Amino acid sequence: MSDSVIAVVDIDGTLVDSNYQHALAWYRALRAVGETYPVWRLHRLIGMGGDQLVTELGGDELESRVGDQVRERQGKEVDALLEEMALLPGARELLLAIKERGHRLVLASSAQEHHVDAFLDKLDARDIVDEWTTSADVEASKPAPNLLQVALKKLGVSPDSPSVVIGDSVWDVKAAHNAGMPAVVVRSGGFGDDELRDAGAIALYDTPADLRQALDDTPLA
Repeated sequence: MSDSVIAVVDIDGTLVDSNYQHALAWYRALRAVGETYPVWRLHRLIGMGGDQLVTELGGDELESRVGDQVRERQGKEVDALLEEMALLPGARELLLAIKERGHRLVLASSAQEHHVDAFLDKLDARDIVDEWTTSADVEASKPAPNLLQVALKKLGVSPDSPSVVIGDSVWDVKAAHNAGMPAVVVRSGGFGDDELRDAGAIALYDTPADLRQALDDTPLA
């Protein structure tokens, strides 16, 4: 068991179909403070941590002026959309299949704690996974490697322990690269295959169910 590959799995957008709701929540939060950005631009940043998204979107000036206010409002907008977020096909079954193969499993999320709680409830996953993370666990989120490193630390293993990241966005893949981990991706993030591969993804699948059927072709074989 100690030598088996550890699965570090993103929740938001990878297991739960939430990316477009998040984009809408950011749009509404920004509009509330008088800032309007096209939703497509917001979607392109979903998967990046909220601590970095506002700066990436509008620079340091926007961040210093409204960053904290927008993040607080965005969290409330997400609260109102949680019931609309459904599990992606095969999400829970993927987690079960990973555990049945003897791998340790940690869910790596930079979402707010109560949002992660809601997702864990949707997945009925507390008795499946070994650990999980939230935004409270890190100061710098994806594409920084901190979240993935903290995920391994929660398991009591070293940062260079054999592991694989499962995510849905280029930000997951870049974080995995920065942490020295391979990344397997499901396409629910809405990113193009070329950009995911260019970021370093080693394999792409349409849904968690498709990934579960192909586990023998991944480091989790």
